[in-house]
Amino acid sequence: MSDLTGPAPVTALGGAAFDGYVRIAEEPQRAMFTLRGDLSAAALTTAATVLAAVDMPERGRIALNGESAIAWMSPDELLLMVPWSGHASAMAQLDAALQDPALNWTDVSQARTLLSISGPDGLVREVAAKLAPVDFSPEAFTPGSFRRSRIGQVAGAFWCPGPGRIEVVCFRSVADYVFALLRDAARPGSEVGLFA
Repeated sequence: MSDLTGPAPVTALGGAAFDGYVRIAEEPQRAMFTLRGDLSAAALTTAATVLAAVDMPERGRIALNGESAIAWMSPDELLLMVPWSGHASAMAQLDAALQDPALNWTDVSQARTLLSISGPDGLVREVAAKLAPVDFSPEAFTPGSFRRSRIGQVAGAFWCPGPGRIEVVCFRSVADYVFALLRDAARPGSEVGLFA
Protein backbone atom coordinates (compact mmCIF):
# COMPACT_ATOMS: atom_id res chain seq x y z
CA MET A 1 0.00 0.00 0.00
CA SER A 2 1.24 3.48 -0.78
CA ASP A 3 2.11 6.21 1.71
CA LEU A 4 -1.28 7.70 2.57
CA THR A 5 0.24 11.07 3.46
CA GLY A 6 2.33 11.38 0.29
CA PRO A 7 1.46 12.03 -3.33
CA ALA A 8 -1.35 10.16 -5.05
CA PRO A 9 -0.49 6.61 -6.08
CA VAL A 10 0.17 5.74 -9.68
CA THR A 11 -3.10 5.33 -11.52
CA ALA A 12 -3.96 2.08 -13.30
CA LEU A 13 -3.33 3.51 -16.78
CA GLY A 14 -0.72 6.16 -16.05
CA GLY A 15 -3.03 8.98 -17.11
CA ALA A 16 -3.84 7.49 -20.53
CA ALA A 17 -5.90 9.58 -22.93
CA PHE A 18 -7.31 9.18 -26.43
CA ASP A 19 -8.59 11.94 -28.69
CA GLY A 20 -11.18 10.50 -31.00
CA TYR A 21 -14.44 12.17 -31.90
CA VAL A 22 -14.61 12.72 -28.13
CA ARG A 23 -11.80 12.61 -25.56
CA ILE A 24 -11.38 9.54 -23.35
CA ALA A 25 -9.07 10.10 -20.36
CA GLU A 26 -8.06 8.50 -17.11
CA GLU A 27 -8.62 11.01 -14.33
CA PRO A 28 -6.25 11.61 -11.40
CA GLN A 29 -6.61 9.37 -8.35
CA ARG A 30 -9.34 10.33 -5.90
CA ALA A 31 -9.93 8.96 -2.43
CA MET A 32 -13.02 6.71 -2.66
CA PHE A 33 -14.95 5.06 0.13
CA THR A 34 -17.93 2.74 0.15
CA LEU A 35 -20.30 3.53 3.04
CA ARG A 36 -22.85 0.87 3.96
CA GLY A 37 -25.80 0.90 6.34
CA ASP A 38 -29.04 2.75 6.96
CA LEU A 39 -28.73 5.81 4.72
CA SER A 40 -30.99 7.78 7.05
CA ALA A 41 -28.68 7.20 10.04
CA ALA A 42 -27.49 10.59 11.28
CA ALA A 43 -23.91 9.42 11.82
CA LEU A 44 -23.58 8.12 8.25
CA THR A 45 -25.33 11.10 6.66
CA THR A 46 -23.31 13.62 8.65
CA ALA A 47 -19.98 11.90 8.00
CA ALA A 48 -20.58 11.75 4.24
CA THR A 49 -22.01 15.23 3.78
CA VAL A 50 -19.35 16.92 5.91
CA LEU A 51 -16.50 15.20 4.04
CA ALA A 52 -17.89 15.93 0.57
CA ALA A 53 -19.44 19.31 1.47
CA VAL A 54 -22.66 18.41 -0.37
CA ASP A 55 -26.20 17.38 0.55
CA MET A 56 -27.23 13.73 0.45
CA PRO A 57 -28.20 12.67 -3.08
CA GLU A 58 -31.54 11.15 -3.93
CA ARG A 59 -31.91 7.69 -5.46
CA GLY A 60 -30.12 7.46 -8.81
CA ARG A 61 -28.26 10.73 -8.25
CA ILE A 62 -24.80 12.04 -7.39
CA ALA A 63 -24.13 15.22 -5.41
CA LEU A 64 -20.98 16.93 -6.72
CA ASN A 65 -18.60 19.55 -5.37
CA GLY A 66 -15.50 19.65 -7.57
CA GLU A 67 -13.59 16.40 -6.93
CA SER A 68 -15.78 15.63 -3.92
CA ALA A 69 -19.03 13.72 -4.35
CA ILE A 70 -21.55 11.37 -2.79
CA ALA A 71 -23.20 8.88 -5.16
CA TRP A 72 -26.31 6.85 -4.34
CA MET A 73 -25.26 3.26 -5.10
CA SER A 74 -28.16 1.27 -3.60
CA PRO A 75 -30.69 1.54 -0.74
CA ASP A 76 -27.90 0.84 1.77
CA GLU A 77 -24.75 2.02 -0.03
CA LEU A 78 -23.02 5.28 -0.92
CA LEU A 79 -19.83 6.01 -2.82
CA LEU A 80 -17.96 8.91 -1.22
CA MET A 81 -15.20 10.65 -3.19
CA VAL A 82 -12.80 13.35 -2.01
CA PRO A 83 -9.54 14.69 -3.45
CA TRP A 84 -6.58 12.40 -2.83
CA SER A 85 -5.03 15.04 -0.58
CA GLY A 86 -7.89 14.42 1.88
CA HIS A 87 -7.50 10.63 1.91
CA ALA A 88 -5.84 10.18 5.30
CA SER A 89 -8.02 12.73 7.08
CA ALA A 90 -11.19 11.25 5.53
CA MET A 91 -10.25 7.80 6.86
CA ALA A 92 -9.71 9.24 10.34
CA GLN A 93 -13.04 11.11 10.23
CA LEU A 94 -14.96 8.06 9.00
CA ASP A 95 -13.36 5.92 11.71
CA ALA A 96 -14.38 8.40 14.40
CA ALA A 97 -17.90 9.02 13.07
CA LEU A 98 -19.04 5.48 12.20
CA GLN A 99 -18.78 3.65 15.52
CA ASP A 100 -22.09 1.77 15.14
CA PRO A 101 -21.31 -1.78 13.89
CA ALA A 102 -24.31 -1.50 11.54
CA LEU A 103 -22.60 1.39 9.72
CA ASN A 104 -19.55 0.35 7.74
CA TRP A 105 -17.02 1.98 5.48
CA THR A 106 -14.31 0.58 3.25
CA ASP A 107 -11.46 2.38 1.49
CA VAL A 108 -11.77 1.42 -2.19
CA SER A 109 -9.47 4.16 -3.52
CA GLN A 110 -6.84 1.91 -5.01
CA ALA A 111 -9.37 -0.66 -6.21
CA ARG A 112 -11.13 1.78 -8.56
CA THR A 113 -10.25 3.74 -11.69
CA LEU A 114 -11.95 6.94 -12.80
CA LEU A 115 -12.31 7.72 -16.52
CA SER A 116 -13.97 10.59 -18.36
CA ILE A 117 -15.66 11.06 -21.71
CA SER A 118 -15.69 14.70 -22.82
CA GLY A 119 -16.60 16.65 -25.92
CA PRO A 120 -19.81 17.68 -27.69
CA ASP A 121 -22.68 16.56 -25.46
CA GLY A 122 -24.53 14.39 -28.00
CA LEU A 123 -21.33 12.58 -29.00
CA VAL A 124 -20.29 12.00 -25.38
CA ARG A 125 -23.69 10.42 -24.71
CA GLU A 126 -23.41 8.33 -27.88
CA VAL A 127 -20.08 6.80 -26.83
CA ALA A 128 -21.49 5.85 -23.42
CA ALA A 129 -24.66 4.45 -25.03
CA LYS A 130 -22.63 2.17 -27.29
CA LEU A 131 -21.33 0.30 -24.25
CA ALA A 132 -24.02 0.24 -21.54
CA PRO A 133 -27.74 -0.57 -21.38
CA VAL A 134 -28.60 2.88 -19.99
CA ASP A 135 -30.78 5.63 -21.46
CA PHE A 136 -28.19 8.37 -21.96
CA SER A 137 -30.61 10.77 -23.68
CA PRO A 138 -30.43 14.35 -22.35
CA GLU A 139 -33.97 13.98 -20.99
CA ALA A 140 -33.20 10.81 -18.99
CA PHE A 141 -29.54 11.29 -18.03
CA THR A 142 -29.48 14.85 -16.72
CA PRO A 143 -26.63 16.55 -14.85
CA GLY A 144 -26.36 14.82 -11.48
CA SER A 145 -27.68 11.48 -12.80
CA PHE A 146 -25.86 8.37 -11.60
CA ARG A 147 -26.28 4.81 -12.92
CA ARG A 148 -24.63 1.54 -12.00
CA SER A 149 -24.55 -0.73 -15.01
CA ARG A 150 -22.37 -2.84 -17.27
CA ILE A 151 -19.63 -1.57 -19.52
CA GLY A 152 -19.22 -4.33 -22.05
CA GLN A 153 -18.75 -7.39 -19.84
CA VAL A 154 -17.81 -5.69 -16.55
CA ALA A 155 -19.47 -3.66 -13.81
CA GLY A 156 -19.16 0.09 -13.68
CA ALA A 157 -21.03 3.30 -12.96
CA PHE A 158 -21.67 6.47 -14.97
CA TRP A 159 -22.56 10.00 -13.94
CA CYS A 160 -23.10 13.31 -15.64
CA PRO A 161 -21.40 16.28 -13.97
CA GLY A 162 -22.71 18.58 -16.70
CA PRO A 163 -23.22 18.90 -20.45
CA GLY A 164 -20.40 17.46 -22.55
CA ARG A 165 -18.99 15.20 -19.85
CA ILE A 166 -19.70 11.75 -18.46
CA GLU A 167 -17.50 10.18 -15.81
CA VAL A 168 -17.06 6.44 -15.37
CA VAL A 169 -15.79 4.44 -12.42
CA CYS A 170 -14.78 0.79 -12.71
CA PHE A 171 -12.62 -1.74 -10.92
CA ARG A 172 -8.91 -1.05 -11.36
CA SER A 173 -8.39 -4.65 -12.48
CA VAL A 174 -10.46 -4.02 -15.63
CA ALA A 175 -9.33 -0.43 -16.31
CA ASP A 176 -7.41 -1.36 -19.46
CA TYR A 177 -10.41 -3.24 -20.86
CA VAL A 178 -12.84 -0.39 -20.13
CA PHE A 179 -10.45 2.21 -21.56
CA ALA A 180 -10.07 0.11 -24.73
CA LEU A 181 -13.86 -0.17 -25.08
CA LEU A 182 -14.31 3.58 -24.68
CA ARG A 183 -11.42 4.32 -27.06
CA ASP A 184 -12.84 2.02 -29.72
CA ALA A 185 -16.33 3.50 -29.31
CA ALA A 186 -14.85 7.00 -29.84
CA ARG A 187 -12.80 6.25 -32.96
CA PRO A 188 -13.36 8.80 -35.73
CA GLY A 189 -15.67 7.39 -38.37
CA SER A 190 -17.70 5.32 -35.89
CA GLU A 191 -20.22 8.08 -35.12
CA VAL A 192 -23.84 6.97 -35.44
CA GLY A 193 -25.71 10.22 -34.76
CA LEU A 194 -27.74 8.74 -31.92
CA PHE A 195 -28.19 12.06 -30.09
CA ALA A 196 -27.71 14.46 -33.02
